[in-house]
Amino acid sequence: MSNPVFSSSPVFGEPKRGRTTTIQPSPYGMPQAGSAAMSGIATGSLEQMYGAPAATTRETGRLTYDDVIVKTAGLFAILVTTGALTWALAPQLFFVGMIVGLVLGLVNSFKRNPSPFLIMAYAAAEGVFLGGISAFYDAQWPGIVVQAVLATVATFAACLVLFRSGKVRVTPKLTRWMMVAMGGYLLFSLLNLGLTWFGVLDGWGMRSGPLGIVIGLVAVGLAAFMLIMDFDSIKRGVEQGAPAKFAWSAAFGLVVTLVWMYLEFLRLLAILRGDS
Repeated sequence: MSNPVFSSSPVFGEPKRGRTTTIQPSPYGMPQAGSAAMSGIATGSLEQMYGAPAATTRETGRLTYDDVIVKTAGLFAILVTTGALTWALAPQLFFVGMIVGLVLGLVNSFKRNPSPFLIMAYAAAEGVFLGGISAFYDAQWPGIVVQAVLATVATFAACLVLFRSGKVRVTPKLTRWMMVAMGGYLLFSLLNLGLTWFGVLDGWGMRSGPLGIVIGLVAVGLAAFMLIMDFDSIKRGVEQGAPAKFAWSAAFGLVVTLVWMYLEFLRLLAILRGDS
């Protein structure tokens, strides 16, 4: 199970095999219809065209890494701003941000074409959610938010270095393993949430104590692998010449994974520092 933001979009998937079209040379060395000789293009014009610099991906309206970086930075600027305001003014709004962020996340994940407005609205809603919940965590465990942020940034940097170095590659075997692992983690999380909500278990539920620490480490590991898969999806999109507008989808996918990773670090650190 890869990030649904990327897996639901054909531009970030594996290139499809199809028929290739070849141009057959005309018999007897005669120029084909539509060639330079038939169209009357002067030799000087052809030399000027061939001597001109090649168009860049930006000039041809194709996806570039710079586009993804700029849009990702913009989304995080929105997220951090709304998060800081929520933390300072109304942390109790975190539940509203969680619901709105969940709805917008699902809508954006399965849209065929990215909507910059909806993606930025998602970043703002997630900022409200993270700002509010981070304020509650930090009130109980001072300094925990800074620790979670640093851990998230360090993990992101490590995943990027490993991916760029080629030491970790996304293979079909890794993808299948992630599908099984993510499915199991999702079922466990839903079960644990239900048991705590209905009062069968208290505190962190089955995520308390040593077992909770192990599960937290597994969750962080899954988020890290998901991040590497996101990098691979973006790489394929750039190499396959995806339209530039899908930089919004790529940035949105990265934000989704990093938000999940931050929350897992926040919960893991809280468990390590003592149950509520």
